Amino acid sequence: MMFIHFDGHFDGSSGRRVQASGIVKTGSANCANCANSLEVTLLVIFDCDGVLVDSEPLANASFSRALKAQGLDWSAEETIRRLMGLSLKSALEICEVEIGRKLPDDFLEKMQAVTYQSFRDAPLMPVAGVKEAVLALQAAGVATCVASSGTPEKMRFTLGLTGLWDLFDGRIFSASQVPRGKPFPDLFLHAAIAMDVQPFECTVVEDAVPGVQAARAAGMRALAYAGAPHAHREALQAAGGRLFDDMKQLPDLVLS
Repeated sequence: MMFIHFDGHFDGSSGRRVQASGIVKTGSANCANCANSLEVTLLVIFDCDGVLVDSEPLANASFSRALKAQGLDWSAEETIRRLMGLSLKSALEICEVEIGRKLPDDFLEKMQAVTYQSFRDAPLMPVAGVKEAVLALQAAGVATCVASSGTPEKMRFTLGLTGLWDLFDGRIFSASQVPRGKPFPDLFLHAAIAMDVQPFECTVVEDAVPGVQAARAAGMRALAYAGAPHAHREALQAAGGRLFDDMKQLPDLVLS
């Protein structure tokens, strides 16, 4: 496989490549190994829910209540275990198979209204230390973006509510923009193309197994945030993620 390696750096806050000159090299045919063979990270791709915003417990509590009203008696913990990291479309399809019928046409609209209100009431907070970690990476010249299974509207709401939107404005990508969501690599490859970066130059920060699987399938390094009580540590590691428990560790993990 041929790839382009750029001898340059990024303006981390804008994602623009600076002083880059192209050198063509030959890479491994196994793209999943590329991320382990090169040390440089030019782009950090952040998942949103559970990585940037601490939304998983609130969102899955709302999801669980909505499913119980439809006859599917899953706790919030079971909902997290089965559906965390998947696109909403995929999650709803799984639930419909379990229930044995289509969910009502207004199911999603009603559930999201309840979920968004719970975000306002709690209120929803950033994951501890993540804002400082993002700013440190940007100050070091590393480009950043968001690539999430969530819809653009949901990310606009949650990142705006938590004060993180301006850190990523214009560099936010959703599974709704690609044919297949996580665990397929489409979304992360879409983000890399949009940011003008090779997959092996990317580090993905994820908290869910499908996201780690998608990153590895894309040939990207995967850092698996496991600081939340609901983190599936063994599964994240088995999927190819490097575990870490505190966002304060993130800049050193990326830059070392």
